[in-house]
Amino acid sequence: MESVTATSSIRCSSFIQSSININGGFSQQISLPHYSHPHTCFSTSHIKLRSLIFRPILRRRRSSHCFICCSNHRHTPDDPSSDRIAVLLEVDGVLIDAYRSGNRQAFNVAFQKLGLDCAKWTEPIYADLSRKAAGNEETMLSLYFNRIGWPTSLPTSEKDTFMKSVLEEKKKALGEFLRTKSTPLRPGVEKFIDDACEEGICVVILTALSKFGEETARAIVEKLAPQRMSKVKVLGKTEKKDSSYAQLVHGVEKYSGQDEKLANEASKAVAGEKKRIAEEVASMLKLHVDINTGTPKSLQETVTALRAGAETAEAPIENCVLVAGSKPAIAAAEITGMPCIVLRNSLTSRAEFPSAVAVMDAFGDVDLTVSKLRSKLSKLSSS
Repeated sequence: MESVTATSSIRCSSFIQSSININGGFSQQISLPHYSHPHTCFSTSHIKLRSLIFRPILRRRRSSHCFICCSNHRHTPDDPSSDRIAVLLEVDGVLIDAYRSGNRQAFNVAFQKLGLDCAKWTEPIYADLSRKAAGNEETMLSLYFNRIGWPTSLPTSEKDTFMKSVLEEKKKALGEFLRTKSTPLRPGVEKFIDDACEEGICVVILTALSKFGEETARAIVEKLAPQRMSKVKVLGKTEKKDSSYAQLVHGVEKYSGQDEKLANEASKAVAGEKKRIAEEVASMLKLHVDINTGTPKSLQETVTALRAGAETAEAPIENCVLVAGSKPAIAAAEITGMPCIVLRNSLTSRAEFPSAVAVMDAFGDVDLTVSKLRSKLSKLSSS
């Protein structure tokens, strides 16, 4: 069994409320064994790893207190937040289908700005490239220029740099296009928001998750009109950073230096043990595996945004439903334990989402409505 060591002396009778959870969330407390000598060093005293591996919190035990301060408090019937329902909306793919609205045109603008007059994507060309590349834009560019020929002055070693330049210009052009008033929101989203607000459901729009940037995301939200905007809450990067959960994640005024070091050591040990066990199983089965047991920083930021969104709504995680349009948000919802409804868009039209409670094509009576959202949430709570 692996063991955990620390590099400096700690008073071992200390009690640490840690942020370790192998599923990406925050769960329980680590109580260190008591040693009589106040200067015992952990480099010579071992803590069995088994005591640091926790079971993830079950969805029904999470509460608004749990995602804010990691306490073990459970909602009681008298707790008003226990019945509060919230819906969290992504911007990308949910409020607006950016790739259907202007992605092709943005590529053509990028080609023009870079002086690539011979390059122009018609709708059939764009559709064919998107299908063959499964939506990967670098692959789309590579396929296209392999077909028509690369710029003659471009060295082979600089093709990757060239494609990144095209994609950067495309991103700028698409952002400008999305900010224009003529770019429409997805049909039915305004009625969905109105119905939710009328029924007392808190609506939180997650501009912090938009890959088009905060300015563009907020410009898209403003298309909802001032009267509707006054009824919803917007969670941007500033609001996410200032949330109680984010403060806990980043350890601001939560840990002493020594406690934080120990928490990091324990987290590394858990990840290492997971990898060791997986590799042993793979070896027995004569398989080759490349296992990444850590949580990517970008995914952790997305998890933080979802938790901060629930905090903003003042509702427990299990009473929040994420309406997602991007794969990172869907993955973060699964880690967080937040129910997720996927709204398909031009990038995800053929993808599968086994962790989602529902996959729908649009807003409206045939697909996603507030009543269907309530129904999905009710079935989850009774199962």
